[in-house]
Amino acid sequence: MEPSVLLLLAFLMGFLLLLVRGHPKARGHLPPGPRPLPLLGNLLQMDRGGLLNSFMRLRDKYGDVFTVHLGPRPVVMLYGTEAIREALVDQAEAFSGRGTIAVVKPVFKDYGMIFANGERWKALRRFSLATMRDFGMGKRSVEERIQEEARCLVEELRKHQGAPLDPTFLLQCITANIICSIVFGERFDYKDRQFLRLLDLFYQSFSLISSLSSQVFELFSEFLKYFPGPHKQISKNLQEILDYIGHSVEKHKATLDPSNPRDFIDTYLLRMEKEKSNPHTEFHHQNLMISVLSLFFAGTETSSTTLRYGFLLMLKYPHVAEKVQKEIDQVIGSHRLPALDDRTKMPYTEAVIHEIQRFSDLIPIGVPHKVTKDTLFRGYLLPKDTEVYPILSSALHDPQYFAQPDTFNPDHFLDANGALKKNEALMPFSIGKRICLGEGIARNELFLFFTTILQNFSVSSPVDPKDIDLSPKESGFGRVPPTYQICFLAR
Repeated sequence: MEPSVLLLLAFLMGFLLLLVRGHPKARGHLPPGPRPLPLLGNLLQMDRGGLLNSFMRLRDKYGDVFTVHLGPRPVVMLYGTEAIREALVDQAEAFSGRGTIAVVKPVFKDYGMIFANGERWKALRRFSLATMRDFGMGKRSVEERIQEEARCLVEELRKHQGAPLDPTFLLQCITANIICSIVFGERFDYKDRQFLRLLDLFYQSFSLISSLSSQVFELFSEFLKYFPGPHKQISKNLQEILDYIGHSVEKHKATLDPSNPRDFIDTYLLRMEKEKSNPHTEFHHQNLMISVLSLFFAGTETSSTTLRYGFLLMLKYPHVAEKVQKEIDQVIGSHRLPALDDRTKMPYTEAVIHEIQRFSDLIPIGVPHKVTKDTLFRGYLLPKDTEVYPILSSALHDPQYFAQPDTFNPDHFLDANGALKKNEALMPFSIGKRICLGEGIARNELFLFFTTILQNFSVSSPVDPKDIDLSPKESGFGRVPPTYQICFLAR
């Protein structure tokens, strides 16, 4: 029999097997949504533009809380600021479980602080927050580390003498070096080949995770995992990064001084030693590896991508960059580095950074949650372990909170007197118990890197501002900005 016929038969048998297993009967009383087909779920309601577009169309029909079957599994969607806040803040404990992202599950499994649940998540989050705080506020504060990195970046940009460049790699370098200094106890030179390889793996992986192929994989992962696809490349990339982390952990073990821990890895190793007689400890090698991978990946890619979108927006709207520079000149001047204390005196700059975060909409669907117990929400009963997607994009573009939700406009965060105003719909780091662990560091990085660059350089594009396209290169789990060229012209 021909191999192609055998493959087709295998495909059909697999399909029939899954069909026989059928669609699990939902317990409880889930919110409304389109009627699913056995196995296929709501595939017929999915838009070619990706999951987010599909969810937005369904919301118009079913309201702010609705159910979509991604393949055989039901997922509850939370749409808009009010629904997300009601769930993740008002019922924080019930909605504090973590769902899965199918393309990274084979690597992360249920380890580390991002995808863990229950006591494992609580223990690792407490430890990570305390350790990050200690190394952020210890001998050298996070502020000093960021200022030093910003200084290195300015020197590097001066070497280019205003020639056009793709800023992707340099913006990755500076954010990666901050998290590396806390996790690994060192920063890397911008020409370090190993460092560049890791950054390229992060960039590739984030792009693949955000691709349309990965969104299709999310619907049928139990079947598609046996076939080639981006999930294989993502696993390969992340495994290469884990190999590097493993070598670093071994070096840390060989040079560990219990009286003087240097970084996150040292502190974790000491905790492992302290708890080695506890058979139920969460402080073991696997959680160390995946926790470091989580911090390294999230700490590098999210802030660098936000900055990349930020400078693309400055090219598109040069009058905004000029107003930021005017405020920098008035408050900081040109003879000292920007400092975090400057923030309160720079409402326009802060409003611009907030608007960059809102408009760039980095994780539009949010990292999946699940309910930790049977949960009553808006009259519906969500059975324990029901997955929940807080659609962060729907808050960041909520017309009840933003006058022009689809337009880049820093005035969204300024009152009539030009003072910074709080907006409850701004949740780029999510909200509630699962809010991003590195939120504080990321906010500090965005302010100090953004202001230091614009203090020293004006930015221009080889492309006319009106022709600059802001459309993302990929838009799925994450939004990847388009590649572009930028000129950093010394002021």
